[in-house]
Amino acid sequence: MASVANLPMYDLPELRAQTDALWQRLAVAMRDAGVKDVPDSLSRQEPCHSIWCRRDLIFSQTCGYPMMHEYKSVLRPLATPRYSAPGCRGSEYVSAVLVRANAEHEDIAALRGAVCAVNSPVSQSGYNALRALIAPLAKNARFFSDVRVTGSHPGSIESVAAGQADVCAVDCVTHALLMRYRPSALAATRVLTYTPRSPGLPFVTRTDLGEDQFRRLRSSVHEALTDPADINTRSALLIEGVENLELDDYAIVCDMEVQAAAYGYTVLA
Repeated sequence: MASVANLPMYDLPELRAQTDALWQRLAVAMRDAGVKDVPDSLSRQEPCHSIWCRRDLIFSQTCGYPMMHEYKSVLRPLATPRYSAPGCRGSEYVSAVLVRANAEHEDIAALRGAVCAVNSPVSQSGYNALRALIAPLAKNARFFSDVRVTGSHPGSIESVAAGQADVCAVDCVTHALLMRYRPSALAATRVLTYTPRSPGLPFVTRTDLGEDQFRRLRSSVHEALTDPADINTRSALLIEGVENLELDDYAIVCDMEVQAAAYGYTVLA
């Protein structure tokens, strides 16, 4: 019986064909490396938070924040892609802090009392990194007048563009993909500044996968993501390589949270 795999983080509708092509190359490399029970296609029906807990998970991509918190006991990083998006450096990335294009704000301090849109309270790029940026400026544990959860980065951008919120933080890979494939979504916004850096979104597997299968899986990811024959697929997805990062390399995600708490700013507010 085949395992389950998904790639939910950057699976824009405009890029479904390229995401599926990437999986097909990965699946071939996995089978060639002797990985067992590789699925033929990606799962898109089940919510990613449910898939990440499944005992038959073989491959996925997740955000660093949930991996270091709720899913730390069930997800293990395989490799972290290097993206060519502006703001990326090696396997690290930042979030672009967006405001409306005609906003008068000149720096982050000018946003005091603004309405903030976030994709999720458990997002590194949309919440934790922004909290780390805002924490030194907060007074009495507050900075914004309101924080609204939108459910997605595109939803946060839409909220800012429509005037329903004043600011949001969007990871720079999503921002670059939208700039290339859906520029109209960003037309009414501009980048005000960037958040601190952290390791990018890792490819993961389950923690109880045997070491032999883990090594085979990791080597197959490297083979697939460096194959010259598939450079067009990777370029469409802004992937330019991959690095091996371990769980400890993501400790900065927790450090950001601790440092914000040191300012008395435990919740984005």
